[in-house]
Amino acid sequence: MFKFGKSTGELFTELKEEKNLQGWRTNNREEFTLPLSEYLEKILADKNLTKQEVIECSGLNREYAYHIFSGKKKNPSRIKLLTLAIAMGLSLDEVQYLLRYAGHGALYPRNSWDAVIISAVEQGLSVMQTNELLHSLGETILLE
Repeated sequence: MFKFGKSTGELFTELKEEKNLQGWRTNNREEFTLPLSEYLEKILADKNLTKQEVIECSGLNREYAYHIFSGKKKNPSRIKLLTLAIAMGLSLDEVQYLLRYAGHGALYPRNSWDAVIISAVEQGLSVMQTNELLHSLGETILLE
């Protein structure tokens, strides 16, 4: 999975000690958060996946999904991101990181719906299989 060069803790420590803010910003430019679309592109490259195959596996509306990948849709919903994450075959850690990266809450095992998603990700289920599991347990499916 794509990772930044420095941890958030390292950046925080450096920033607290830095006297020249502009110099710090210049020296750490590559450490700043990428737009979500660029982060998704890095995941695709790391996993050797194409947008087309991920979108097909996700079941999302093609145009909408391409807008997420292109950055035209800047704040996709948590459910749409989870659908893409499952379609990309991300690990639970990668899913949690993606959700937080996009400004959404991480999956929480005390939430019944989230617990099913956690289990589905851990089992490596597809989007369709995840929807079947959600439905069988009386939970709302990823895509209507």
